Amino acid sequence: MQEFYTKVFISGMCLLLLSLLLGYACVSRTYLYLPLVPAGQSELIWRAVPRTDVEDGGESSVTINDEQFSLSFDFTVVKKAQYPYAEVALEFIDAAGAPTWVDLTAYDSLSFNVRCSPANTMLMSVLTFEEGVTVADDLVTYRAPSAFFSCNQAWSRIAVDLTHLETPQWWFDLHKLDLAQQAYRLNRVPRIAFGSTFQTPTDTQVSVLLNNITLCGRDWRYLYFLAVFLLLAWGGYGFWLLKQYTRSLVASLADKQQRDRPLIAYQQLSVEPLRDKEKTAILHFMATRYADAELDLDAMVEAITISRAKINDILKAELGYTFTSYLNKLRLTEAARLLAEKPEANVGEIANSVGYKNVSYFNKLFKEEYGCTPKTFKSVCKKT
Repeated sequence: MQEFYTKVFISGMCLLLLSLLLGYACVSRTYLYLPLVPAGQSELIWRAVPRTDVEDGGESSVTINDEQFSLSFDFTVVKKAQYPYAEVALEFIDAAGAPTWVDLTAYDSLSFNVRCSPANTMLMSVLTFEEGVTVADDLVTYRAPSAFFSCNQAWSRIAVDLTHLETPQWWFDLHKLDLAQQAYRLNRVPRIAFGSTFQTPTDTQVSVLLNNITLCGRDWRYLYFLAVFLLLAWGGYGFWLLKQYTRSLVASLADKQQRDRPLIAYQQLSVEPLRDKEKTAILHFMATRYADAELDLDAMVEAITISRAKINDILKAELGYTFTSYLNKLRLTEAARLLAEKPEANVGEIANSVGYKNVSYFNKLFKEEYGCTPKTFKSVCKKT
């Protein structure tokens, strides 16, 4: 069985290592992180674009201070236009610098650090392409699902759920669409904007600093794949383990019985080669009386008139056993033969037939000798 345990340990450790490596890879790919700011760490190319109500006759203004290491800008909302506003957008561009769309469907949230002075309530919006409405070069035709967030002079971490943004009512009114059509897709996004709200103080310069702007998402396919792999791999390993254990146990038990037969020649034991009369008397007596449940060392001393010490010395010298261990060896070896050859007999009957009145004690000794219970031994022998 040692070879079996070695094989199980090596194969188990290899499968465990493979599972850990694959698990690490799958978990890493499941949780997606795409930094936008700082710009140097982003896989997406973008540029900061200011936008105000000037095109609507307003006088609001925006000044961008930094767009490489953070997104820093100052803006002033002037209450002149009907709907005054000011914003800075991250406009996605291609390698040639032309505006483009990006697919953000793999991401479900946008997080960033922000502080502003004075305290303010601002708007984060994601422009999305709407089939049948959006015209590529006309920003007003893009749906603009948004979320509000508060900021002040202390840094705060904001996380916006990109899957539950609200589309402003004016957009539905402008394009005469049903307000119930709240669904939107992030597969074609031209820009992400940060700007003022109707609660922004007017005629006051507001300074805004954002950093660590990061898109976050989860791709559950990798965890599903990992779950299926682990189920199949460890399930298969368990089946293989059970099969190999059965084979190894059968081979081990057969080998043990084979090795015990020359040593334990009970009943048919040939004692002629033993010249010593006492040795002959001891071995013959035990070979013919081992099944007697009342047999003990005192009974043997009385029957063959050899001292206790002499009996133990002879057995130890000739076979390497004491009286008790040799008696158990004889009984258990015969029990193993009966279990293998007489499947119709139950364990209790076999225990009694080889000299054990206590079945629990017999089960304990048998398991110590053969590494399995008599019931398991019987089942294994039946399969072979």
